[in-house]
Amino acid sequence: MSHNHEFYIGGRWVKPAAERSWDLINPATEEKFADIALGSSADVDKAVAAARAAFPAWSQTTREERLALLGKIMGVFARRKDEIAEVISREMGAPIWLSKAAQAAMGLAHLNETMEVLKNFEFERTQGRTRIVYEPVGVVGMITPWNWPINQIMCKVAPALAAGCTMVLKPSEYTPLNALIVAEILDEAGVPAGVFNLVNGDGPGVGAPLSAHPGVDMMSFTGSTRAGILVAKAAAETVKRVSQELGGKSANIILDDADLVKAVGGSVQGLMINSGQSCNAGTRMFVPAAKHDEALAIAAAAANATKAGDPFAEGTNIGPVVNKSQYEKIQALIEKGIKEGATLAAGGLGRPEGVNKGYFVRPTVFGNVTNDMTIAREEIFGPVLSILPYKSEAEAIEMANDTVYGLSGYVQSGSIDHARAVAKQLRTGNVHLNLAGPDLKAPFGGYKQSGNGREWGEFGFHDFLEVKAVLGYEAA
Repeated sequence: MSHNHEFYIGGRWVKPAAERSWDLINPATEEKFADIALGSSADVDKAVAAARAAFPAWSQTTREERLALLGKIMGVFARRKDEIAEVISREMGAPIWLSKAAQAAMGLAHLNETMEVLKNFEFERTQGRTRIVYEPVGVVGMITPWNWPINQIMCKVAPALAAGCTMVLKPSEYTPLNALIVAEILDEAGVPAGVFNLVNGDGPGVGAPLSAHPGVDMMSFTGSTRAGILVAKAAAETVKRVSQELGGKSANIILDDADLVKAVGGSVQGLMINSGQSCNAGTRMFVPAAKHDEALAIAAAAANATKAGDPFAEGTNIGPVVNKSQYEKIQALIEKGIKEGATLAAGGLGRPEGVNKGYFVRPTVFGNVTNDMTIAREEIFGPVLSILPYKSEAEAIEMANDTVYGLSGYVQSGSIDHARAVAKQLRTGNVHLNLAGPDLKAPFGGYKQSGNGREWGEFGFHDFLEVKAVLGYEAA
């Protein structure tokens, strides 16, 4: 049975307060393949009321009860993982291999990591005569994006459940179907009524009233910096906690002693994954000025070898970007790069050769980019790399930090000590040395306008907890 035109509230599938539909467009074909109902403040009110009603009982459950439930969720999720992967590929265009290997797989990975954290988490400890107690923050409003939808849902939902919180989720209206499957999974696994609630909708209709709702104790938001500011403003009236993971313009410093072919080629491959639609993508590559032309040639070759095409076809490296507005924004920024004088070494305007429909962007590389160019300042969120030459290591670090963002950074060097020394100087929440991959136990989040929270592992667990001091707990 399809739940496209229903919301999951209080342990039941319910009709929206007022019917308003939204078409889902397959970005690879530009054709409608489904539609959903969009919610309103009335639906948010019902969902928050259900979450508040469920909180007293759920917050008092034991560690063992929560572990058992998370284990059941993992079992149901594993059975439906391939279905989730296929839905994600249709919703936002990720190649099916990526949807299976990373997009859907990250859901299971976060569930597993959350269980490991919960098994040993110290909810209470004694400090002198005082007892330090960690308690669930309460009802959590969650707003998640379209680029890594299951990853962002599960790195919020799993630790919130483990911490004893109840929640209301608003997934992106561009990728709502995988979230509906999550609701079905949680229902089948036996999540108590009202602990998890889902209301589909857009920002003005659901995101704003959820953020401002006096019955919500915390907002956990992942998305653009612009939207994050709106969430924070709406939440300010009720002085609720706001945890944000926002945009990025991550620097990738290739040091003079790095293996240039490996560093540049591997970095381009990493950037192009998910069509460049990752907030932590290393979109600004800094290379020694004397090696700029060589690096540009390596990067251009890697980009030209990246095949954009049908997400379900063999040999596709990247799919389309998520929608028409995103496609047009990327095209405008590519055009801006050309007009401002950057060297276009690969890709450019329009669709890739042989593609006549869909929101496909040509894998693009710009060289001779200066730090004041638009493509070096604005988050493009597409398969576009800017290469900036530097004269000294100090200049590279200065330019890398010269941004309003601070989510991730990358450093490539033939010496790990050299890479570590540069990493210490970057004002960013994550730094990847020599193409190191993600670590689910490590904190994920940023400095400056890239956000103020941390997700993943034990660090993400803390975001959903309040800390209480019980003084005089121990006898004198």
